[in-house]
Amino acid sequence: MALRLGVVFGGRSVEHEVSVVSAMSVLREADPARFDVVPFGVTRAGRWLTPDETRAQLARGDAPYEKRMEGDVPPLLARDAVLHEVRSLDAVFPLVHGHFGEDGTMQGMLEMWELPYAGCAVAASAIAMDKSLQKQICEWAGLKVARSMTVRAADWRAEGERIARCAESMVGYPAFVKPATGGSSVGVSVARSREDLVEALEAAFRIDGKALIEERIEGREVECGVIASAASPVGEVIPAGEFYDYRAKYLEDSARLVAPADLPADVADAVRERAVAAFDAVDGGRGFARIDFFVTPDGEIVLNEINTIPGFTPISMFPRLWGLAGVSYPDLITRLVDLGLERAQERRARDAGR
Repeated sequence: MALRLGVVFGGRSVEHEVSVVSAMSVLREADPARFDVVPFGVTRAGRWLTPDETRAQLARGDAPYEKRMEGDVPPLLARDAVLHEVRSLDAVFPLVHGHFGEDGTMQGMLEMWELPYAGCAVAASAIAMDKSLQKQICEWAGLKVARSMTVRAADWRAEGERIARCAESMVGYPAFVKPATGGSSVGVSVARSREDLVEALEAAFRIDGKALIEERIEGREVECGVIASAASPVGEVIPAGEFYDYRAKYLEDSARLVAPADLPADVADAVRERAVAAFDAVDGGRGFARIDFFVTPDGEIVLNEINTIPGFTPISMFPRLWGLAGVSYPDLITRLVDLGLERAQERRARDAGR
């Protein structure tokens, strides 16, 4: 009998539309012999839709990356029809990017419900979502990271002049300014001056109350997929503009995604090794992630960030890289869900032995 697999997507994040496109790909590609896939759209207000409501929204003829889950419906706990469907599930594939999906909150909820799920567990999800925390932990694990400074909105409002001077001394210009828990490069800016820095921090604080001012690394942007401490081949992003922003990722066909990356074998192996080290540093366990790096002209490999719910869109690097490793998209979904089921089985065994 096929497993009832809930696919949860949309959500409050600035990456809502990306999540919808990812989910549409998973819904289409999941092995029907293995899974009875049940879609749950989550609105920008955080309200869960029933599977039938979700299917109706997906059937609308919106342009790619413009489709949203919408509905003036009550909160989840007041939606008996949604909860009834959730109770029927055997496992969940969370595809909500960012806040309330990728940051450990949904994983914690699923743990409380005793529902197996694909992806990293609570701690790894929370740590990897916060770029400030993930950098600290990966640096402690011996990985090279860019110089950065963490700034909280309240501190910036109170001591902006002092913080700006510190940033100029510690990081310098040009610098990337980004929300600590953002994604898809939303809210990311390049600052080349004090005036730029002020504007960039204000943009980042509209996304999150904590921001990073980060050294700009000159180098090639490469990415590697990791599943349960196994690494994929390495890919490269070649942006047409200054950096690989949201528009270049999803709205324009300007960036080149090269897979596999044209790297010397020893450099590619070193990237793969460091990807696994970063994944293990945040305790990825039986989850998965896409790990992004810079390779500098002198061959130094610098960690950029860890994404524990990478894109699953038709153009996304994570499924593309695993395709190079011989793992088809349907098999990739199956593998990720199976790992979640194994983790849940191990937990039940531990609980039974207490």
